[in-house]
Amino acid sequence: MDYPLSSPVPMAMYPMLTTVFLALGLLLTGVFFLYQVSHTRHNRVLLHELALGGLSSVALGMGSFFLLLWTGVYV
Repeated sequence: MDYPLSSPVPMAMYPMLTTVFLALGLLLTGVFFLYQVSHTRHNRVLLHELALGGLSSVALGMGSFFLLLWTGVYV
């Protein structure tokens, strides 16, 4: 049987998902920056840095992905 391809996320949600993910990514990037500035080199914890960096990277990547879908660039 042939099924038509369809997105698991409705197209009407692309603008909201773009806004949420990009805002979350920018917020986490800001928290990462403040963490780097406010802690000395010897007080930093690698796990915290990797967690903040990874989460912000994923959020910004998802936000960029939904922004491309929203504008009609289907990737």
